[in-house]
Amino acid sequence: MTLKEQLNDAMKAAMKARDTLRLSAVRMVRAAIKNREIDGGAELDDKAVTDVISTMAKQRRESIRMYREGNRLELAEKEELELAVLLEFLPIQLSTDEIDTLVRQAISDISAAGAKDMGRVMKAVTPLTAGKADGKVVSDAVRRLLA
Repeated sequence: MTLKEQLNDAMKAAMKARDTLRLSAVRMVRAAIKNREIDGGAELDDKAVTDVISTMAKQRRESIRMYREGNRLELAEKEELELAVLLEFLPIQLSTDEIDTLVRQAISDISAAGAKDMGRVMKAVTPLTAGKADGKVVSDAVRRLLA
């Protein structure tokens, strides 16, 4: 079953259960996917759908951070609930230890020596973590392990 089919099924289930928050989040994802398809002129495959959902999850994380800093806890909680729905459609997220292992492997593979090689390491690690880890977390791990 493709991700788009899973989203359709989730939307139907949320409608039947009258779960307005989940329904809203799923509709938002479907709209973003449709917009990307219109922009690109072609139907998206599962990888592209995962990219769209990852982008939306990243936006939610940033919104949560900003709402917490602005002491808007009710809005942060709503974003957290939407983020939880989005994460259901992404692959299982990598743990910090798993990310560190992948980064160490990439560092040894390309013989990275210091911070000047961060771009090369990120280029090697990014395809392995796409959709499975937040890019900022990966970047922080690369920076920490190269230091």
